[in-house]
Amino acid sequence: MDKRDAYYLGKIVKPYGIRGEVLVKLDTDEPEQYEDLESVFLEIKGKLIPFFIRSAGLHKSLLLRLDFEDVDSVEAAEALVGRKLFLPLADLPELTGKKFYYHEIIGFKAVDNRAGEIGLIKSVNDYAAQPYLIVLHPTGKEILVPIHDDLIDRLDRPDKTMHLNLPDGLLDVYLKQNELPDDRDSDR
Repeated sequence: MDKRDAYYLGKIVKPYGIRGEVLVKLDTDEPEQYEDLESVFLEIKGKLIPFFIRSAGLHKSLLLRLDFEDVDSVEAAEALVGRKLFLPLADLPELTGKKFYYHEIIGFKAVDNRAGEIGLIKSVNDYAAQPYLIVLHPTGKEILVPIHDDLIDRLDRPDKTMHLNLPDGLLDVYLKQNELPDDRDSDR
């Protein structure tokens, strides 16, 4: 499987017990969806390698405990610590309404309900405390739009359009070329 056809599920954080089980920190708000996994792909030396699962279950509701086939010792489990887990994109549950996966909206038109089309969604930054869209305006300028339920009016998946309710002044911050006068010379 190619990484472009997969999504990041989580990371093995430590061995569990003495039989080779591992604990995985999942990158999801709904970890219970992954209790019935039959297999995952682990990234090893830049390639995605399939690993089959004997059993899976939540551990303290935040971590997923996995028992892989052919991993039968603490040493074998320790060798997997730090490995990233992936699943095929085709396995993602379909979202509806205003819910979306970040990868799904790349290339969508961003349209403000008052200002009209503001550009194409180039990427999503989810490393900040508040995730935001990076929208490429036709002028070449980037517009940063916080991902928040109040700002997203609706998604039109067939038309590949995200309709937004941007706050007053947000576009002006990025599009207007207001240069502040240089008053420093007058203070001397």
